[in-house]
Amino acid sequence: MMSKDSNITNGVMLNAYPDSIGNTLSDTISMLKRPEFKEVFSLFYILPTFFNSDLDRGFSIIDYNLNKDLVSKSDLEDLERLNIQLKFDIVLNHLSVASPQFKDLLEKGEHSKYKDFFINWNTFWEGHGDLKDDGVIIPEKEYLEKLFMRKSGLPILKVPFPDGTEQPYWNTFYQKINADKSLLGQMDVNAKSELVWEFYEETLKKISGFGCKILRLDAFAYLHKEIGQSNFFNKPGTWEYLERIKHIADRYNLKLLPEIHAEYGSYLHDEVANEGYQIYDFFLPGLMIHTIEKKDSKALMTWAKEIIQKGYKTVNMLGCHDGIPVLDLKGKQVNGVFNKGLLKDEDIEDIMNTVLERGGRVKNLYDASGKKISYYQVNATFFSALGESEQKLLLARAVQLFMPGIPQVWYLDIFAGKNDYKAADNAGSGGHKEINRTTLSVENIEAGLKKKVVLDQLKLLRLRNNHNAFSGSVQINSSSQKIIDIKWVNENEFAHLKANLNTYNFTIDYTESGESKFYAF
Repeated sequence: MMSKDSNITNGVMLNAYPDSIGNTLSDTISMLKRPEFKEVFSLFYILPTFFNSDLDRGFSIIDYNLNKDLVSKSDLEDLERLNIQLKFDIVLNHLSVASPQFKDLLEKGEHSKYKDFFINWNTFWEGHGDLKDDGVIIPEKEYLEKLFMRKSGLPILKVPFPDGTEQPYWNTFYQKINADKSLLGQMDVNAKSELVWEFYEETLKKISGFGCKILRLDAFAYLHKEIGQSNFFNKPGTWEYLERIKHIADRYNLKLLPEIHAEYGSYLHDEVANEGYQIYDFFLPGLMIHTIEKKDSKALMTWAKEIIQKGYKTVNMLGCHDGIPVLDLKGKQVNGVFNKGLLKDEDIEDIMNTVLERGGRVKNLYDASGKKISYYQVNATFFSALGESEQKLLLARAVQLFMPGIPQVWYLDIFAGKNDYKAADNAGSGGHKEINRTTLSVENIEAGLKKKVVLDQLKLLRLRNNHNAFSGSVQINSSSQKIIDIKWVNENEFAHLKANLNTYNFTIDYTESGESKFYAF
């Protein structure tokens, strides 16, 4: 099914790494060719180990060439023959220390063509802080307190220059200094450099050539940096950068999907949507857990009605390669006015506690002094977050598929994957995300396809992927908080979900070739 306003399909999107199933992307394609997966997916979001990378499971990009260890050109040809459209990432904010640009900086120092491609921390803050004995400028308190931090301590990595000095460079996300003093890290790029924009142009052209239709803008809200701002979604600078990226994307027929995590009460999702962009529905995962565990659909249906009323174009999900976002559901004070969240803080805390009691791991946010200020997300498989109840998972999937937006489906959730504690522990202090990234062997797929919860999900996914009703209009009946009642209608075709939150049972009435059909779960 094609959406009304673009050449992007309105069907179901698979989400996986190239090696999430078997050893290479070709193993996932073999799975998609099986009869059980016929017409189940129309899109595939392939995570960025598709490209050459070295850290953060693909989000530390070396270059945007095919990772030949995992991907081949014949894989792309196979996906095209399967009529599956592709979604990829561009990580706007940073590149790996192993990128050609940063390696040139390490080799040539002040004489490198790419000296200003990345952000020298001291150069940026010169005149707005004090130079300490360790050679790093500490910004003045009024500036430091405004900075949005993703980790404890200053967001810097000291880089050895050929002249023997160490220069601090901006490093918002991951870094690692090995025993031999070699570096790993995601180095923030300097969007004030025209070389960076030439790189973006080259990259979007290349990705389009791989068959990309939807381009996810990872970490775009961190790109614009300015003294006196938080350096998270600075305004108007972020909008100016986003518009400039859009002009490039339009030349290569790429649909942009900006990735942003922020509190509902900040209304950033509304601002991005009002500029005409698709948005991620990062609210749905937490709302789904709340709805099912509390047996109360009020908050979820309120959000669904907002999507419809405001005409948001969303991509939604349950599980994904990252965690289950919780901060996103909160309210926030903006310009002296507190905007309510989709849930109260105590309800959000209940979600956290429920998932943690079921074995989840947490990731936090920090202030400039290194003090934890908030949970950011909780990491767990969605199946384990729901107490490993197959009926709850099936209900969650059905509701997701009937929500407005393109449904994105994490490969592991299809197979009711459980928390992988061994993988999380083996990955060390930053390994919380590996709890939800278990690689499935071909044998795991064979065994999974004998399970009712897997086959029932595939049945639901196939209905959502192919039924014309989902290209029509949606009606929500919220007469009871214990009932979920969503109906899609397109001319004479319809699909109608009714779910009972007391029992977790649900039915789907739908038309097929003019006849009425019925599923009961």
